[in-house]
Amino acid sequence: MFVLLALSLAAPFTAAAQPMPGSFAPLVRRVLPAVVNIAVTAVVNSGGNITDLLPPELRGSPFAQEFLRHFGGTEQVRAVGSGFVIAPSGVIVTNNHVIRNATRIVVSFSDGRTLPARVLGADPLTDIAVLKVDAGRSLPYAQFGNSNAVQVGDWVLAAGDPFGLGGSVTAGIVSAKGRDIGDGPFDRFLQIDAPINPGNSGGPLFDLRGQVIGMNTAIVAPGGGSVGIGFAIPSDTVRRIVAELRAHGHIRRGWLGVAIESLAGSPSGNEGVLVTGIAPGGPASAAGVQPGDVLVSVNGRHIADASGLIRAVAALPPGARVNLVVHRNGERLELPVTVGERPANTQG
Repeated sequence: MFVLLALSLAAPFTAAAQPMPGSFAPLVRRVLPAVVNIAVTAVVNSGGNITDLLPPELRGSPFAQEFLRHFGGTEQVRAVGSGFVIAPSGVIVTNNHVIRNATRIVVSFSDGRTLPARVLGADPLTDIAVLKVDAGRSLPYAQFGNSNAVQVGDWVLAAGDPFGLGGSVTAGIVSAKGRDIGDGPFDRFLQIDAPINPGNSGGPLFDLRGQVIGMNTAIVAPGGGSVGIGFAIPSDTVRRIVAELRAHGHIRRGWLGVAIESLAGSPSGNEGVLVTGIAPGGPASAAGVQPGDVLVSVNGRHIADASGLIRAVAALPPGARVNLVVHRNGERLELPVTVGERPANTQG
């Protein structure tokens, strides 16, 4: 499967099925003012190669040559993405990959106004970023809904700025939940068939109540455009990460200091993860975890695979005292450990 990032150029659903409306126009009029265009300028470093800044979703697509032809003779690369206002004071959410390496960010609103934006915080691991504009007045904003209550088959409306054409919307349904597309350790995407294309990344995914239940983030795009398979970060994840970014500017995650791999089978009965290495001086080392141990639970939470362990530990605050259960040479051991803070680009 060829997965590409999609862009750079609320009350919960009830259990009852929601019928398709006769028209989406009333919903669009209500939600579109909160959707924004995000234009980013990035300067090529001295000696850098402009192809290194080619947006990932355009690599290998028919649009790549046009991008390089247009920008290849300059020192600046401009890309376009989407976002949405979540507070009347001018707080805006988008994808981290939309604003990554940006030296200048300009936000355009549906009324034609443009404002410079600054980054309040960004989290590459979940691909979420928070911006701030000073509008001098209250702005229309979107409210988060409950993505956990979304059902496969529910109608959704994807909004954004595909191909830099301006604000637009597409409709479709939720095709699947909990998709892992290999984009990072915290993948749990909503899959949708509402068309999203380059430029849509960071845009909101609305339910029929006009609440944000996801953020458009990635597509399967073998030809550079939508083929009806898109992915959105669930709003429950976006809301949690955004709150921490607004409060602290970064995300603090728990860390054990272990190298791990999932098990197809193990002495513990086909469960847990195999510890293949220990970070010297890390929390697991101090707790007595050893290579070859099979880690089966963290604070009573069953661990089925490597991604499950990463998510379980990352959800813990650094400094927390927890109990690990490991199987070693046929014995069950309980090991107390003080969780550390996860460094960048680490595994477990």
